[in-house]
Amino acid sequence: MAVVASAPGKVLMTGGYLVLERPNAGLVLSTNARFYAIVKPLYEEVKPESWAWSWTDVKLTSPQLSRESMYKLSLKHLALQCASASDSRNPFVEHAVQYAVAAAHVASDKSKREMLHNLLLQGLDITILGCNDFYSYRSQIESWGLPLTSESLATLSPFASITFNAEESNGANCKPEVAKTGLGSSAAMTTAVVAALLHYLGVADLSDPCKEGNLACSGLDVIHMIAQTAHCLAQGKVGSGFDVSCAVYGSQRYVRFSPDVLSFAQVAVNGLPLPEVIGGILKGKWDHERSEFSLPPLMNLFLGEPGSGGSSTPSLVGAVKKWQMAEPEKSRENWKNLSDANLELETKLNMLTKLAKNHWDAYIGIIKSCSVLTSEKWMQHATEPIKETIIRELLEARDAMLMIRHLMRKMGEAAGVPIEPESQTQLLDSTMSGEGVLLAGVPGAGGFDAIFAVTLGDSGSTLTKAWSSQNVLALLVREDPHGVCLESGDPRTSGITSGVLSVHLGYMDLRKPNLA
Repeated sequence: MAVVASAPGKVLMTGGYLVLERPNAGLVLSTNARFYAIVKPLYEEVKPESWAWSWTDVKLTSPQLSRESMYKLSLKHLALQCASASDSRNPFVEHAVQYAVAAAHVASDKSKREMLHNLLLQGLDITILGCNDFYSYRSQIESWGLPLTSESLATLSPFASITFNAEESNGANCKPEVAKTGLGSSAAMTTAVVAALLHYLGVADLSDPCKEGNLACSGLDVIHMIAQTAHCLAQGKVGSGFDVSCAVYGSQRYVRFSPDVLSFAQVAVNGLPLPEVIGGILKGKWDHERSEFSLPPLMNLFLGEPGSGGSSTPSLVGAVKKWQMAEPEKSRENWKNLSDANLELETKLNMLTKLAKNHWDAYIGIIKSCSVLTSEKWMQHATEPIKETIIRELLEARDAMLMIRHLMRKMGEAAGVPIEPESQTQLLDSTMSGEGVLLAGVPGAGGFDAIFAVTLGDSGSTLTKAWSSQNVLALLVREDPHGVCLESGDPRTSGITSGVLSVHLGYMDLRKPNLA
């Protein structure tokens, strides 16, 4: 029977660059754009002579890229070898497979080892699918003569084929093989594959993810540790891990783990048996911190793709690190100011959530009134003290975002890289001057990826129309605070994709949320 797991993409609102160093925090939102992994046996039956086999087969299919690869998995060493030199490689999935299988070996006692062995002898058939919002489809929409709107994007078939970038460039603006929107596709994909495999192999029960297992930690925690390890080693460096944490647990306030927890794996993976390496990882001290965070009620996340093709995050981060080493005093000052501004925005958003809980009627009235006005006119609705307090918190959240943008631009200029390029600055300024727009910025490391905006109430339709007039394609992405989960079936047959969700651009839910 097939196992289908999904994991969400992310938007890092605050904490770009700073989240690489403890104890700086990042506010990361999970989205309704999800990666899916479908795992099932490759063969229906285990052949009688299979008991003597040393290898089993692994098939990896990526329909959107029209790719299919065959591997041989060593049942003794758990090494994965590509069956054909001509097959394309996906290091993230390859590491996910090896480490998930190794985790299953670590979790299995003698009684379960034979069951695991027989399961692996049936081979692994893995299919990966990413929601359309992870990738850019601007060129297709333009070639069809359709307007650059969410409605046009919604006409795409679910899990549409992906166009490869034909041009080559290098440096900070180096384009990936396919045009992406910056939602963390590799982290979501790795997490989905790890989760599906660990559930399929009986290590983590996604139907009850918090259930305590043999490894003395919850299923989600095991998925997190294996996915972080696979993702870091596949990309050749230990990143902050906020994208994988978001893919596992959903929206959150995140402080990174100490990189030392993976130093053992980086050194030992070439010398020790893989189960021993993974055993060490699972017993390691994972000291990351996460706490609940999501946007205040009646606020909506929007993303707009400006059509610049995206940026290379490693190139941007590398340039900033080089600047830090060259000018330590100036960089520390900017770092501290940026950290303060991030904390200020976090404080204001949390206060707005609290005000919504304690003064719902006043809060909903202000959100509704301000959603049709530019920020300069919001204060005219401060007709009583509590309403004035809510509006001041809104305006101070805007000021904090403006300061964050200023400091990010300053850092980019000093490092010689386009963290908030001039074209993005103009777009963000015009976005923030629109009716009902609270915030706008470049997520994560910045560059030319999709920008984000946070709107009040039902002002989203006004924003997306303004974006369309500026040649910006509004994506179908919205915040969805849920992390990795088990799906009921193949998303291609059940219609699970952000591309076919109804687009409620003019809808505001007026019911009081459960904020307990």
